[in-house]
Amino acid sequence: MLLIVTIFIYRIMKRREIKKDINALCADLFAECVALLHYKNKPEIKDVENVMLTILKMQDDMISRLSHVEPGSTKLFFKKLREDLLTRTEEIVEQIKALA
Repeated sequence: MLLIVTIFIYRIMKRREIKKDINALCADLFAECVALLHYKNKPEIKDVENVMLTILKMQDDMISRLSHVEPGSTKLFFKKLREDLLTRTEEIVEQIKALA
């Protein structure tokens, strides 16, 4: 799951490739939530749905930010985008772990 984030950090890509990696990462996180719903005996459905909603919001936000690069230094923009993606992904993974 975090392999995609690692790849995102260390290689130079086109925006299309970055969008694909973000979508794949969010799909993996979403699949973890679905698996949690199916394989845990009695999960709190509201809590899992909130995590799923957080994943979808993160995906939408990251793709939107990537589609509209801020003027100025693009290096700083992409560095900030990477840091935000890592931070939010770690938060979501921690939320999933707490539900398991």
